Amino acid sequence: MAESVSAGRSAREDLVVTLEPGGHGLKVELESSVSRLYGQRIMEVVRDTLGRLGIRDCTASVKDQGALDWVIQARVEAAARRLDPKLTAEALPEPYRPLPGPVPRDRTRRSRLYLPGNQPDLMHGAALFQPDGLILDLEDAVAPAEKDAARILVRNALRAVDFGDCERMVRINQGQRGLDDLPFVLPHAVHTVLAPKAEKGADVAAVAARIRELGCGGRVWIMPIVESALGVLHAYEIASAAPEVCALAFGAEDFTRDIGAARSREGRESFVARCSIVLAARAAGVQPIDTVYGDVEDEAGLRAATEEAIALGFDGKGCIHPRQVAVVHAAYRPSDAEVVYALKVKAAIREAEAKGQGVIAIGAKMIDPPVVARALRVIKQAATYGIDAEGLEAAARTSAAAAAADQGAGGGEEG
Repeated sequence: MAESVSAGRSAREDLVVTLEPGGHGLKVELESSVSRLYGQRIMEVVRDTLGRLGIRDCTASVKDQGALDWVIQARVEAAARRLDPKLTAEALPEPYRPLPGPVPRDRTRRSRLYLPGNQPDLMHGAALFQPDGLILDLEDAVAPAEKDAARILVRNALRAVDFGDCERMVRINQGQRGLDDLPFVLPHAVHTVLAPKAEKGADVAAVAARIRELGCGGRVWIMPIVESALGVLHAYEIASAAPEVCALAFGAEDFTRDIGAARSREGRESFVARCSIVLAARAAGVQPIDTVYGDVEDEAGLRAATEEAIALGFDGKGCIHPRQVAVVHAAYRPSDAEVVYALKVKAAIREAEAKGQGVIAIGAKMIDPPVVARALRVIKQAATYGIDAEGLEAAARTSAAAAAADQGAGGGEEG
């Protein structure tokens, strides 16, 4: 006779489900902090989920602490799959709305907020902090014994949680386990897969091949994470391994351990590696994304680290707590002067195109292609922040005209 199995966590907005096979029919034993209000509903969801999975005879013991339906469904299914490893049926929650379509390859990625893939209470309101991307993490944030349950929970979250306009990201596991994660999550509107601990192009190519095999080619991007000395040495190979790669990220924690160094506040031990990531990403035509800042309480340190990342050429930075998102966004906000200059460059581009000229200039100053690219990025950033670029330009023209008038008037009086 099969032994009873459990899945889930004894934590807020979660539950532990224990299934004991045998008996006649489905029996549900419930212990819940909200049983007076929702006990009947919880038992209905448990029975419905077991029925959809084809389980007819068992006792389900449920210890609930306020879990929502999609969490209950995930924990019941995880327990059922542990009871019967050959089970292939799924109990999918209804989508909260039509699932979103793909996002552009060069989407703005200033911030990406990590969410442990085994903690549903952290997923519900994460979009309120407006990170550019939300990462449902199946790798480092989840203990090995819980990875099978986490992939089901993440799958359900992708369908049932409103992540707003955030890029929907999933960090899969390394190697074969990561490839096995993909069938669970990709069909449910994942925008980008984070491939951890990439050390060679073949690691990324395997992920890309599996994405195409599952019929998601052209709709799902890949962001490899370089976290070792070998990965840094192969950074360009990794960044250019597949057309699905949209960005190249750096992971400092594992990197410093790999090279036998302690991670410092200043980041001296990873400076060369970070510069290498930027160079490799730019050479491959993808976005370079910086590592996370580990001290959640040190907002000044985060601001300084983000400003350094910007100076090095990174397009974004990782966040491990919602309060870090606003700090990162503030650092990436272009100054008014930068926006005005970018608009001047854009105007010079239009003028050169209208005249059929291959040379772009502002006055007597030649504008090189990297300056053009930088200006276009600034204009895109300005739109992200809702900056009235045209208004700034008009104000700058008015100010310049007033200054010229004052200078002219002053000159007449002197004469």
